[in-house]
Amino acid sequence: MRLTDFWQRMAEQFGPAYADSFARDHVMAELGGKTVNEALAAGWSAKEVWRGVCVAMDVPSHLR
Repeated sequence: MRLTDFWQRMAEQFGPAYADSFARDHVMAELGGKTVNEALAAGWSAKEVWRGVCVAMDVPSHLR
């Protein structure tokens, strides 16, 4: 998954403004106790991070 696709999915799921806030502030166990931004900066792939977000936030399966 490309990073642009990841951010598009985040915006579609959470809304453009909240997606940024969520990525910056929400720490998730599914990402090893990191935020989305921290996980991406640490080298996690966009696909891995999206999977973590989907599990943590119970994103419907058709949007995963």
